[in-house]
Amino acid sequence: MSSVVETVTDLVTPILDEQNFELVEVEFVKEGKSWFLRVFIDKEGGIDIEECAFVSEKLSEKLDLVDPDPIPQEYFLEVSSPGAERPLKKEEDYHKAIGQYINISLYQNIDGEKQYQGFLKEVTDETLTLTVKIKTRTKEMIFERKNIAKARFAIEF
Repeated sequence: MSSVVETVTDLVTPILDEQNFELVEVEFVKEGKSWFLRVFIDKEGGIDIEECAFVSEKLSEKLDLVDPDPIPQEYFLEVSSPGAERPLKKEEDYHKAIGQYINISLYQNIDGEKQYQGFLKEVTDETLTLTVKIKTRTKEMIFERKNIAKARFAIEF
């Protein structure tokens, strides 16, 4: 599956570069009996449906030309925006998110919790510092990056 993601990433990157779009993530997953190739793209100001359709069409054309077929099974191609709760994947994503409200999921509990939400205050190679609200108190917490399973933007309520 990782070779599918790598191949698709290599194929879609020039298409996105021409349009000044950003590749957020490529995933190839089986859900039920069906396979899905999902390509999440974005740009400054957000991506619209016509731009997703354009990238889908161009990527589909490129995939049809690859021999041997990198994806021999039937699959559904979905090109979309990552949405308001887009994942933080690349180092650049973390730095752009400073000052923003994010959610992190941890591999191991800290103070009995595996998920935290708060404002990202600082990013280093080893840690993330979040300003979190616990009940009525605001507190800064430092998380080791090696303990972070996933990070994404979050919507503050």
